[in-house]
Amino acid sequence: MYYVQGTVLGSKNTEYRSEEDTVPALGDLTLGKTGMLEDGKKFDSSRDRNKPFKFMLGKQEVIRGWEEGVAQMSVGQRAKLTISPDYAYGATGHPGIIPPNATLVFDVELLKLE
Repeated sequence: MYYVQGTVLGSKNTEYRSEEDTVPALGDLTLGKTGMLEDGKKFDSSRDRNKPFKFMLGKQEVIRGWEEGVAQMSVGQRAKLTISPDYAYGATGHPGIIPPNATLVFDVELLKLE
């Protein structure tokens, strides 16, 4: 299960709205992101590095919650994605960074799609 501001994705209820309604299909995306555990502990931030995160939607380069969550966003939109373990790293986690069965919270902004 994945949520934006406590609302199941599919509705456009997010903390911030875009001026555009251009949503990604397949292709290269550029985002600003900060990832946290449910307790608020930050484990990653492209913003802190001043380097946007890029990936290709539809190529399974990222966790399932990202694939499905970001696909619902518009260019310029900023959203909070809360991603359950089954849509993230599951029972394995990501050793040393993300514990097993962790719910993840991401502050993401879709900056560009190509």
